[in-house]
Amino acid sequence: MIFIDASFFIAASIKKDQWHPRVREILPKIVAQDKMTSIVVLSEAVTMVGSLGGGKMGARLYNYIQDNHEIKFLDKELSSQAMSFFLNYDGVLSFADSVSLQLMKQYKIDTIVSFDSDFDKAKGISRIH
Repeated sequence: MIFIDASFFIAASIKKDQWHPRVREILPKIVAQDKMTSIVVLSEAVTMVGSLGGGKMGARLYNYIQDNHEIKFLDKELSSQAMSFFLNYDGVLSFADSVSLQLMKQYKIDTIVSFDSDFDKAKGISRIH
């Protein structure tokens, strides 16, 4: 199981994104793996893709994520646990990234697909980029 971050979804969807060419190299390496993301990541990615490429493109991404990823939802307990990561990194990581790290810890996932170098600050996490 690997965790997928919003930056990957955005780069995959937006051809003008600086990381779009890299997505084509990464996809064959991860296509057969089970993938997890969060509702926070889904929200961030669909919102950004929709604002850059229009609502239909955002909806296509939403459907793709729904069909191909295990999506974890935010509840009060997960939110509180993520806040611990947020405080531990003194605000250097976003709250959304903190949610991702908490889910990765909870499900013993050590690999994230992301173009966000902030994840390099997290111990024990391997970033595919």
